[in-house]
Amino acid sequence: MSYDIVHAFNKDNLDTYLKALAKLFRKQNGKRATAEIILVGGAAVLVNYGFRDMTADIDAIIHASASIKDAINQIGDEYNLPNGWLNTDFMHTASYSEKLNEFSVYYKTFYGILQVRSISAEYLIAMKCKSGRKYKNDMSDIIGILAEHKKREEPLTWEKVNQAVINLYQDWNGIAKEIKDFIRNAVMTDNYEEVLKQIKEQEQLTKNILIQFQKEHPHTVTESNVDSILRMLESKKIADNIEGKNRICTEDEML
Repeated sequence: MSYDIVHAFNKDNLDTYLKALAKLFRKQNGKRATAEIILVGGAAVLVNYGFRDMTADIDAIIHASASIKDAINQIGDEYNLPNGWLNTDFMHTASYSEKLNEFSVYYKTFYGILQVRSISAEYLIAMKCKSGRKYKNDMSDIIGILAEHKKREEPLTWEKVNQAVINLYQDWNGIAKEIKDFIRNAVMTDNYEEVLKQIKEQEQLTKNILIQFQKEHPHTVTESNVDSILRMLESKKIADNIEGKNRICTEDEML
């Protein structure tokens, strides 16, 4: 599990790479070939909102012939992009749902052959709830999305988010209660700017803790155990704080 950003994708270069991919796919497969990519995660945030500057990779659902994998790899080599720069790995995680195709929205078409869609609004929030990673941008992305919709005077309500979760996943099973409570409170806040700042600071702190733990225990952290490791580190931190306070009290009594 790595936290180093080898290449930063932003909205401008994302379009450049997708355009190049469409051109190559058309050259290899002819003008009548078609392909569809549905952006999720950080890439979906980039194309729909302005509060996030970059993402480390592009998560997507890809509907195309198998040859598009070769085209993706060739574009990666041409632009010196990391392996898996455009990937479907998230489809093996809890946040994936077959219903995502149904609730995607149009973004752009490149070279008349590659249609790009994305997940946005309450459905992107529902996905972020399902993944619920404290060491990435899930919680700050949720706040950023809510804040931008409020600015647009298109506020996202609890009812909309709740329905999106049900539409994608049938219910809230598998989503931590603290995340559900977080959403309930977040849709009612009037101070998104301050909340976003606090959440980003907490995410960065959590990420730093995991990076340090990974350095001390190489090849230990995985997507499946990261939450339990974080709980263990948090419990240890609390225990160390209590021990430290007790030590101070004892020293004061001796004085």
